[in-house]
Amino acid sequence: MREARLIQDPGELEAALFRLRSSDRLALDTEFMRERTYHAQLCLVQIATESDCYLIDPLVGLDLAPLHELLQDRSKLKILHAARQDLEVLLQSGDAVPGPLFDTQVAAALLGFPPQVGYAELVARQLGHSIDKGQTRTDWSRRPLTPAQIAYAADDVRHLLTLHTDLQAALVAKGRAGWVAEEATAYENPALYRTDPALAWRRLKGLNRLQPAEQSAARALADWRERRAIESDKPRGWILADEALYALAARDPVSIAALESVPALPPGVIRKRGDELLELLRAARADESGVPLVAPKRPEPEQMALAARLLQVVRDVSAELEVSAEVLATRRDVEAIAFGSGAPDGSPLMRGWRRDVVGERLLAALA
Repeated sequence: MREARLIQDPGELEAALFRLRSSDRLALDTEFMRERTYHAQLCLVQIATESDCYLIDPLVGLDLAPLHELLQDRSKLKILHAARQDLEVLLQSGDAVPGPLFDTQVAAALLGFPPQVGYAELVARQLGHSIDKGQTRTDWSRRPLTPAQIAYAADDVRHLLTLHTDLQAALVAKGRAGWVAEEATAYENPALYRTDPALAWRRLKGLNRLQPAEQSAARALADWRERRAIESDKPRGWILADEALYALAARDPVSIAALESVPALPPGVIRKRGDELLELLRAARADESGVPLVAPKRPEPEQMALAARLLQVVRDVSAELEVSAEVLATRRDVEAIAFGSGAPDGSPLMRGWRRDVVGERLLAALA
């Protein structure tokens, strides 16, 4: 592979895309920043083939439409590692998710590697190469990029094609290539990367320990915070910290003076949004339809015993396949079946390769 080339000129981009179109496999990665924004800021796109490696700079005003057209060309396989965040930022930039995909982290997990195996660890264990990860915390929005940043960015795609070759061969040998393809197809759904502010309360921890009225207030505040964060493109914690959100829900202030006594609520928020917050809390108190978040019923002993049996089935299958149990089934999915909070046929464990591998065994245990 040639030395990585930084692309910051329209003519260079056109030439790079011309060469990239001749390959049926594209190694792909991105560098982005999201510490100061709600939406991730795309700072670099790295693409490699067997012969070339390009680092495309989105921050110099390049028209990236031809790049996104290439990434959506379904005759070319895109190979990434831990693809979800990269796909999210590429969707924001190009209005579509690249495809088809191969995620080396997912592939490795289905071959017995740790479920969240990092790229550097996988390259070291599978290929015997060491990668310098010294730029992990770097500011990718700063220009010019340093030689160390360029080398780091290139390394992030340099080994992906070889990993794909090796992992795909191992998957085919074990009859698991279809599993990876199925997982990758799910990543192409744009809905996976969209946030519904009305569901932002699901990010809150311990919400079911609050009283119903407090739950309603917390949910309304989470919705409001998410919408403000999206509109202003600021981190949600900059709009309203979790500590302040819980305090508002618990204290239920009805005046500006009461707002001023709420811990962790900055004076600037009170000054700019105080009346808005008071009206929001008043509406939450009046809306009884917004209080379905009651504490879950404690499972019966029989349900706990059933969950234990089903989890043991998952562990048995994982041992047989020599993969981590969490790759096959999460505890939440298994308990949803055991506790009756979801019909078995509606469970993700009863679809696709998971049904064949573990779902049918769980149904047999239920019977």
